[in-house]
Parts: sequence; structure tokens; C-alpha cells
Amino acid sequence: MADLPPNPYGVEYGQAGLTHVGLGELHREDPELAGLLDAEVRHQDTTLAMIASASIAAPSVLAASGSALSNVTAEGYPGARYHPGTGNFDEVERLAVRRAKVLFGARYANVQPHSCSSANLAVLAALVPPGGTLLGLDLDAGGHLTHGSPASVTGRHYRAVRYGLDASGRIDYRQVAELAAEHRPTVLIAGASAYSRTLDFARFREIADSVGAYLLADISHISGLVAANEHPSPIDHAHITTTSTYKQLGGPRGGLILSGRDHQAPGPDGRTPLDRLMQRAVFPQNQGTPAPASIAAKARALALAAEPLFARTARLTVSGARALAAELVRLGHEVLTGGTDNHMALIDLRDSRLTGVIAERALEECGILVNRNRVPGDARPPLITSGIRLGCNILAQRGMGPEHVRECAGLVHAALTATTPLSDTEYRVDPHQRIRLREHVRALCARHPLPHSTALAEAHGVLRTGASR
Repeated sequence: MADLPPNPYGVEYGQAGLTHVGLGELHREDPELAGLLDAEVRHQDTTLAMIASASIAAPSVLAASGSALSNVTAEGYPGARYHPGTGNFDEVERLAVRRAKVLFGARYANVQPHSCSSANLAVLAALVPPGGTLLGLDLDAGGHLTHGSPASVTGRHYRAVRYGLDASGRIDYRQVAELAAEHRPTVLIAGASAYSRTLDFARFREIADSVGAYLLADISHISGLVAANEHPSPIDHAHITTTSTYKQLGGPRGGLILSGRDHQAPGPDGRTPLDRLMQRAVFPQNQGTPAPASIAAKARALALAAEPLFARTARLTVSGARALAAELVRLGHEVLTGGTDNHMALIDLRDSRLTGVIAERALEECGILVNRNRVPGDARPPLITSGIRLGCNILAQRGMGPEHVRECAGLVHAALTATTPLSDTEYRVDPHQRIRLREHVRALCARHPLPHSTALAEAHGVLRTGASR
């Protein structure tokens, strides 16, 4: 260990020392891998990420996710494990559960799901019998694979009925009610992965109650806004709420299952409370060993999400997204629903000759990340698509307000304008524009650094100072 740089924490014991030693070993013994990880940090620092399903995790969250808890095997729940030596992890999981309940105003929380998809599958398996009926938003209308898409097990294992949008591009609640009355689903799913307007959870609950269905709210894409009171909460409207922990919460890859006032409502058997049913649904029915270090990282992210800075960032996310959508409309783009209520905006490219995949790749060449996305009535396959989805989560984390986001919209417009399609997948970006835009993006990112950049600079200064001693 003599060739390690000085440890800024002063000791080689505990988690800080273990992390320090591990990073030293990684750079000495596997420079190829270490170089790739360092390159990713630089890439994130210098790229304008406008991925609607992403956020930046704080260094402390990343540290927790790589902690020694990864070495713990602990099937079961705190106080009822199937392995010994889990005392510290028990307390970590209890802490994560308490923080999740406080943040969302829930009465029940399960922090073990490995993703929101895993959470959704567990909930549906617990509530819907094989071949039973669920009602969810159609994928082309902005729904998610696990809401009944034929490409998902949920569309094969269950009888999936799908609702859509009205002429204005908003959820057609009248159709939802009509389909619910006709098909009488066991579960009605309220949630979306590409929908830019406010979800009316109270209306969804009225419809669910009218046919005796359970309401599942999937807030994976808007959970940060819900936690910050920038979007209505489903916790006491839905029987069960699910979310991922990375898309807006700045946490690790993982999911949560939450429940509010209905946490002790009876399940389908008429006896077992929903909270107990959800415990069983995750373990042992759908998952085995949880990911202890990931749960520690969830606990840290949930604590950060309860701080005032997170709420300010959420407000910035919403105001930035509205400015983004408005500017894109002003520049002549077809923005679905004409605007947004949350963090994302969706562009319909069908009048531009560009496909979603071309727009995605051309923008990436210019240092801007968005993702291709299907639009209502899309005739192109999922790997091509006719739209793109843009989000403001990470722009807000950079501290960008509406005026800066309008500048980002201008960069997106310039890159798309500089792109000439040659086929559905082939294209050419004007090389001079590409270079100019890439330099502009780098300068913009430098003016609005990611939140961890200052911490990294300070830590680097400590290391250099220690080395000079």
C-alpha cells in the first residue's frame, strides 16, 4: 500500500479506507477498466444529457452503492433473514424503508425491488391471476412495457387491455372508464414513460373503484416531482405505487413499492393485507437475495431527496421543461400536446423527414443526448421510431434555468437542421456545424458543471496537497 496516494480521510479503516484501497488497486492492476470508468466521468461532464429517464447520482450515493454491503447475503427481511451476519444490513434496510415512507408520505415501503420493472412484475403477480385482465396505457401512447405490452411478459401472461389518448394527445379518461366497465380488469395501471402531462390519479381511482379494480400507480418517471410536490401524489389514491430510484431520485438502479391509506386493504383472497402481500410478492415469489449495497445507496438518495436543494432542483426541472417545449414549438417543431407539465417534451418528427434513430444519433454526434421514441400512430418499428423524447432532469441538476434551457433547445434545433437523412437509418451531419455545436456544448457544460464537479475538484486538491506533503 506504500504506492497509494495519500488517503484524504487519514485512515485506511472503515468504508472510506476500503474505497480508497480499491480505487488504487483498480488503477494499478486493471488500468484498461479504470481508464474506461474515468472516460465515462469526463464524457458525462462534457455532454449535454437530455435523457428524460436519467439523473445524476451524488458521489455519496455512488460510494454507498459500492460499499462492503455487497459482500452480504441476506435473503428475507430485517429480523427474519435466512442467513447470519446481517445485523448492519438490517439497520440499513430499516433506514431506507423509514426514509421512503417519510419522503412519499407512505405507510408501507418495500426497498428490495431491483428495478421498477421488477416491482411492477411482483405487484401484478400478487394481484392478477394467470390470464387475468389488466388495463394500462398503450405503449405508443406513452405507456411502459410492463403495463401490458405484447413485448413484455405482462402482455403474454395476462390479458392486457390498453387505453389511449384523445384528439389533444392527452389520456382519454372517458375511454379508460368505458374499457374498465367492459373488461372489468383486476388491476388498472396509471402511469407512463413518455407522457408530458399531469396524471389525474383521483380520476383513475374513481374508475378503478367503479369496477372493483386495484389501482397501481407507476411514477417511475415523475417520482422526484412527486416527492418535491411538483406533481400530485398517487400515494393515497392508488392501492399500490411503484417507482424506480434512478430516473428522477438520483439514486442507484433499483425500485420501490409503496402504499398509503390502503396498505392494509385486503388482497384478492379477501384476507391478506396488501402490505403483507407485497412483502411476499417480492421475496420469495419474485426475487431472491436483495442487493444490500444498492439499498444503502437508496437510503442515501432518499435522504438527499428530502433536502431543500432537491425541491429547488425539481422546480427548476419543471420550469426548464416548459421553456424547452415552448422554445421548440417557436422554432417550428411538432411538440406532442403542445407543451408539458412535467420534466419531458416529445417531438413528432414525421413532418421533418428525419426518423427518431437519425435524430438521436445526429444529436449525439453534436454532444447532445436524447432518445428515440415512438409517437401515437407511429408506423415505424421501435428501433427506428418517428419521435424523440427530451428531458430536463440533468439540465436542472446542472443549475440550468429556463433561459439556459432555451439555449439548449436552440442547439437541438441547429443539430437537427444540419442533418440530412439518406434513409431511415443513414444520414449526414454538416461537418462544420457538428464541430461548432460540439464546442458550444462543451462550453455550456463548463459554465454549468454537474453537481459533483466541485466536490471532485476539492477532493483532487486535497489529494494533491497530501501528495506534496
